Amino acid sequence: MAAALCCGLLDYKTEKFALTRNRRVGLLHRLLQLAVLGYLLGWVLVVRRGYQDTDAAPHISVITKMKGVSVTRSKDASSRLWDAVDYASPPQGENVLFLVTNFIATAKQAQGTCPESPSVLDGMCTEDVDCPVGNPVVHGNGIKTGKCVMFNATHSTCEIYGWCPVENNTLPRKPLLAEAENFTLFIKNTVNFTKFNFSKGNTFQTNDSTYFKSCTYDPFFNPSCPVFRIGDVVEAAGETFGDLALLGGSISIRIEWNCDLDQPTAWCQPQYSFILVDRRYNFRTASYYWDSQRRPYRSLMKLYGIRFDISVHGQAGKFGIIPAAVSFGTGIAFFGAATVVCDLVLLYLDTKADFYWKEKFEEAKPPKGKTEAAADPQWADQDIRNAQ
Repeated sequence: MAAALCCGLLDYKTEKFALTRNRRVGLLHRLLQLAVLGYLLGWVLVVRRGYQDTDAAPHISVITKMKGVSVTRSKDASSRLWDAVDYASPPQGENVLFLVTNFIATAKQAQGTCPESPSVLDGMCTEDVDCPVGNPVVHGNGIKTGKCVMFNATHSTCEIYGWCPVENNTLPRKPLLAEAENFTLFIKNTVNFTKFNFSKGNTFQTNDSTYFKSCTYDPFFNPSCPVFRIGDVVEAAGETFGDLALLGGSISIRIEWNCDLDQPTAWCQPQYSFILVDRRYNFRTASYYWDSQRRPYRSLMKLYGIRFDISVHGQAGKFGIIPAAVSFGTGIAFFGAATVVCDLVLLYLDTKADFYWKEKFEEAKPPKGKTEAAADPQWADQDIRNAQ
């Protein structure tokens, strides 16, 4: 047994090519080869550009500016002018920007005592014992003083110590800054692919100093202009400005760079997409001042508006010998796999598998007598004489 094992280890196998007239397996072989060729040319080389070295982590810079003017009028017929400093935050321009579209104002608040709002459940009362002294009003506006007082003719609430009068919660039926639909948002974006020492910005290179003051982004007619009309952005996100401006919301602006550096650099242009993330967004802010007696006051504003989150993603590719060699090597390996699949079908699944097996695998072992005769000329001559 040991001798047989030793002989098996010393056997040598060499390939034997057999031409089979099997149309089904031949057709399968050609189809697999075409599939591999289509994958290599179509997907690897054209779509994925597998011959290129890539940089998918660019350094980015985003600067934003909002432009527009609006006038609002309150119930007392007073008017207020809003410009970019008032309705855009932060004013220096970053990749997150908030635009005020509606607000609720509570003017001239001073620290003192006043009735809690009836909209606060913990502030409702029928007698003084319902308002323990020193307890804060849950989800309310101040600290309970121990008294139950009349808020109006129909509601009684706990008296509180806080900023009085309490916050107004009457929301306008229409957005007060409806003209913000025509405001413009300027987005300046620069990407730097350090791996290839390549930098590109989204601002159109022109000698016309008035270009950015007159152009507006359009995905078909003016895709190079980085000035966006707010109404167009909201519409591209799948919402109407009037509905979103009333209670606020959040929109994601995605800038995608996909640059083929084997082509002219002018072809490297950003693609913009707009996605509605949330349908409600608001926060509170206050401005403080003092009267002539140095008593502190504040004007409370509950601001509703649209939050713009700007994100930049990108990838650049350039021909590289290593990724090209890997891609072509993978394609060649797939061609070999097609042959292996056809061999398996021919030797195991075909109706004449036994015949093909015997033809493909043959043991070549010369007879011992002929081997010894060929090795010794004397014995070879004797064999010839005996044959005569």
